[in-house]
Amino acid sequence: MARRIITKRLGELLLERGVINRKQLDQALAHQKEHGGMMIGQILVQLGFVNEEEIALALTAQYGFPYLPLDNYEIDSTLVSVIPEVMCRQYCLIPIDRIGNALTLAMSDPSNTRAVEEIEVLSKCVVQAFVSTPSDILKAIEKHYKQPQQPPSPTRSDSESAKS
Repeated sequence: MARRIITKRLGELLLERGVINRKQLDQALAHQKEHGGMMIGQILVQLGFVNEEEIALALTAQYGFPYLPLDNYEIDSTLVSVIPEVMCRQYCLIPIDRIGNALTLAMSDPSNTRAVEEIEVLSKCVVQAFVSTPSDILKAIEKHYKQPQQPPSPTRSDSESAKS
């Protein structure tokens, strides 16, 4: 899959689009430097300067991956056997469709090449990524990776009872 060459950082893109102002970006960068660990988009959401959808749309513009809100999208539930739930949670992604050897994912961060490479090795498919919000992805994971219910405890069947 062709990937777009990134020339601007997410914060710069959000500034250009008028989603945030310079003071907000500086505050988020200072928070990131002080606390570490989180990506700038997560920090901007946490600080209340943007919402997840604004970040997803900026990522779409930045990377050229299409945006896919999952609320009204029907996910092929058979795909849960392709990628383990723990990996979906780790990389904040979910498989949404498979045609031949093309596996389509909804990801909160399509720039995570490590995640894409691991999924390609695991699934033996070529990954096509869409951008979605972390909360949409987590809701979809909760819906499609439900823990299987415990089967009822075994009881003796009629044929076993007849043998006794």
